[in-house]
Amino acid sequence: MTISEIYKLYTQHYLVDTDTRNIRKNTIFFALKGENFNGNKFAEEALKKGASYAIVDEKKFQTNERIILVEDVLNCLQKLANYHRKKLNIPILSLTGSNGKTTTKELINVVLSKKFNTAATKGNLNNHIGVPLTLLSMDNKTEFGIIEMGANHKKEIAFLCTIAEPNYGYITNFGKAHLEGFGSIEGVIEGKTELYEFIKKTKGKVFVNPDDKTQIEKSSGIKTILFDSTINLIDANPNVRLTFKKIDISSQLIGIYNYPNIAAAITIGHYFDIDKLVIKEAIENYIPTNNRSQVILKNGNNIILDAYNANPSSMKAAIDNLSSLNSNHKVAILGDMFELGKNTIKEHQAIINYLEKTSIDNIITVGELFHKTNSVKAIQYTSFKDFESNFNLNKLHNSTILIKGSRGMKLERILDLF
Repeated sequence: MTISEIYKLYTQHYLVDTDTRNIRKNTIFFALKGENFNGNKFAEEALKKGASYAIVDEKKFQTNERIILVEDVLNCLQKLANYHRKKLNIPILSLTGSNGKTTTKELINVVLSKKFNTAATKGNLNNHIGVPLTLLSMDNKTEFGIIEMGANHKKEIAFLCTIAEPNYGYITNFGKAHLEGFGSIEGVIEGKTELYEFIKKTKGKVFVNPDDKTQIEKSSGIKTILFDSTINLIDANPNVRLTFKKIDISSQLIGIYNYPNIAAAITIGHYFDIDKLVIKEAIENYIPTNNRSQVILKNGNNIILDAYNANPSSMKAAIDNLSSLNSNHKVAILGDMFELGKNTIKEHQAIINYLEKTSIDNIITVGELFHKTNSVKAIQYTSFKDFESNFNLNKLHNSTILIKGSRGMKLERILDLF
């Protein structure tokens, strides 16, 4: 069956699923494969649960006329998404970067949704599967698409661009993330700017933070929209406050590192002719979730929960933010950073050295990687279990506590220990 024929089936309901645990009625089930699973085995189950059709790539699982055999299910999903993107013929903005992608995407979405019927990446489904699924979540009522793109090696962003074909692009920043795959900060820049290369080739436009020299340099030769010059930071203690066209905006986001994320959303909203007061309303009503820069009150302590992810760049930004806050007692509880390659211990030691020059009162690290570093001030635990067993959080009162680590550390579990 050709992509155009599968597309006719898809447009009956504009539904696609890849997990039989969350199957929807009238959906098309794509039987994806992974290292530890084979979706082909669940094709019949998907139909029984309400799917209209199932797409498989192993002949033996094509047991009835509603199970469609293709050469490669993932490739079929990607081609269908690109076919759909062309049929949609709507503006699509793609964004990538080392830090702040998901928060920025959410901010852009809440602003643009004030004017357009938008569809945006759910959570951080931003890879070779998530991007197609986001595109296929759009229907003939969608007016604007916002696609987050993640990558941990070169050529990945370039490939995702061939699927989403964005008209507009934005790169949040270039930091020390996924060094294991990119090899170096230079590799990170090369990989992320693949978005610029696609936009340049297709004569689209990119939004650029004029304070980021790398963005300015790498966007040369592309049609650029600079951050609106009337956007100015007031403070971030702890919530980010700023002005835009002489109006004050008080966000519910903490940390000065969120200022450019907000500025990007404001600039993009303004570019698409959204009224400044409507932009203000959208920004002020946005509340972060999913362990990203959340402020939580526990036992009289202000807890900054930023446990969704971590790399050397975002870790330093969070430490700087904690250092700048008005608080009588500051505590940093930091978990290991993953995917840093050969410089893993060196990068963890650099964070320890950086911490010990700050005025942060208590430094606590959790994980084997931080445990291999040398520290004068830090209390170091080899694992979460070690921390849980030996550190009494109830002795902390009237403190501002930063909790940050890579996703695999699951440091949000600390909240249950208070």
